Amino acid sequence: MGALLVCPECAHEWNPSEIEASAPTSKIVKDSAGNVLADGDTVTIIKDMKVKGSSTPLKVGTKVRNIRLVDGPGDHDIDAKVDGFGPMNLKSSIVRKA
Repeated sequence: MGALLVCPECAHEWNPSEIEASAPTSKIVKDSAGNVLADGDTVTIIKDMKVKGSSTPLKVGTKVRNIRLVDGPGDHDIDAKVDGFGPMNLKSSIVRKA
């Protein structure tokens, strides 16, 4: 298993230690419905996504608990552990607050 994380939507790769070293962000992050997200929220995936290195896609309706808002690479602003897939960064545009 490599030290890089991979975005399941766009296959962007990054080193997680670079994200942890960055300063916390104060910007407002909204989900696909316009609800404001906060650390510790539970969100639901709103569209199927292929996950690089996995034979099964991340399905619509998958709940992701205890999200962390980060200033990640590109548009990735959610850091989470998805059951069955492990840690990954997500875009707020593909989730809805549960």
